Amino acid sequence: MTARVPDKTMVQTVHTVDHPGIGRWNASAVIGPFVTRARKSVLLQNAAWLFAGQGLSFVVQAFYFIVLARLLGTTQYGLLAGAIALVGIASQYSTLGSGILFLRYVGPDHSRFRLYWGNILMSVFLLGTLLVVGLMIFGHWLVGAASVPLLFPIAIGDCVFLQLNACAGQVFQTFEKMKFSAAINLLSSVSRCLIAVGMLAVLGRASAWQWAIASLVVSCGSACVAFATVTRYFGLPSFSLSLLIKRAGEGFIFAISGSTTAVYNDIDKVVLSHFGMNRANGIYSMAYRIVNIGTMPVSALVGAAFPRFFREGVKGIAATVPMARALLRRTAVLGVGISAAMFFCAPIIPHLVGKSYAESVSALRWLCLIPFFRCFHLSAGDAISGAGHQKFRLISQSIAASGNLLLNLYLVPRYSWEGAAWASLATDGTLGIANWLAVIYLSKRPARLLQTMD
Repeated sequence: MTARVPDKTMVQTVHTVDHPGIGRWNASAVIGPFVTRARKSVLLQNAAWLFAGQGLSFVVQAFYFIVLARLLGTTQYGLLAGAIALVGIASQYSTLGSGILFLRYVGPDHSRFRLYWGNILMSVFLLGTLLVVGLMIFGHWLVGAASVPLLFPIAIGDCVFLQLNACAGQVFQTFEKMKFSAAINLLSSVSRCLIAVGMLAVLGRASAWQWAIASLVVSCGSACVAFATVTRYFGLPSFSLSLLIKRAGEGFIFAISGSTTAVYNDIDKVVLSHFGMNRANGIYSMAYRIVNIGTMPVSALVGAAFPRFFREGVKGIAATVPMARALLRRTAVLGVGISAAMFFCAPIIPHLVGKSYAESVSALRWLCLIPFFRCFHLSAGDAISGAGHQKFRLISQSIAASGNLLLNLYLVPRYSWEGAAWASLATDGTLGIANWLAVIYLSKRPARLLQTMD
């Protein structure tokens, strides 16, 4: 039976259902309050925008990586993965943490926009250029010889254009305009997908070098659109070298934090490339790519909550811990579902990307717990950073990154991609425990003592 009832904002249908054992159940009585709370919750709205954007990105990237895998094949895909992983680790320093500094200082005071947006631009173009030169000089010692020619186009694209694109997304994140942040990320994904489809249709099979050049063009275009969008909505930047120098120390800590994250996520691909295991790298990187795409729903919730950690963090760690616990309760449920879906759906991989990736089924089943582990270390880590204790997060991440590197150097030569998978599981699981232990420690220490330690 249905009945029409008035509402302040909309006409709502009330559904009543006969339910065995409990009689008549009013669906709107249960769903209505939830919808009302969702409308009023900025966090849920922002998470919805990010999830919608990342949901579309999920579909686009899922199709894109299928096309790219078929376009390159396992060996060329492995060559590309090794170069991208090394550049990804280095590129964290091209912003010198200026994107996070923007969140930290512009979030509480929006009038600081112009100076901190100017800092982002100076950091990206000055430091990004230096990193490109450094990678060209020293990169051949770190990745396999076959991946070295790929470093130049990938470094320009990632250290300059991709980082500018990411920081533009953080600007909109700071102002809690998540639909623009989601749109910027989606534009890059759609552009890459279209390029990959075009190359597959025209060439049938391409080299990693050809894809690196195409990706550079896409990154440049996306960065230009992102800069124009930020300028359109918030205005032109203002440059202050003194402010850049003043915040350099704090920004360097954030940069190291980002770099250590990249290390424990991607150093395994660099090690596989270093030992010339390009086919194994392609198999493993395919599975890890699925893990990253599958973690998008968790990332959407974490990203939506991140600015609030900084705003509440001015009150100390006591204000961010309840937020971290609430965030963990929400994301852990998603993490379990994602991990289960990956385990049971893994056999689909060779049907989608080709029989040469058959071993990626086993690799994904080894890695499927990583989204669940990330729920723990991301929620606790954001509570630490938001309260201004980034050094503690940096310590745990540095230990995790160092441990991951040592494990990979020992395990990869002996067990190939399986060793890399074991190292990844151990690293993410340990980091989750370490970050929550740090939260407990910080919560129990007197505020005055923490200030002296920081």
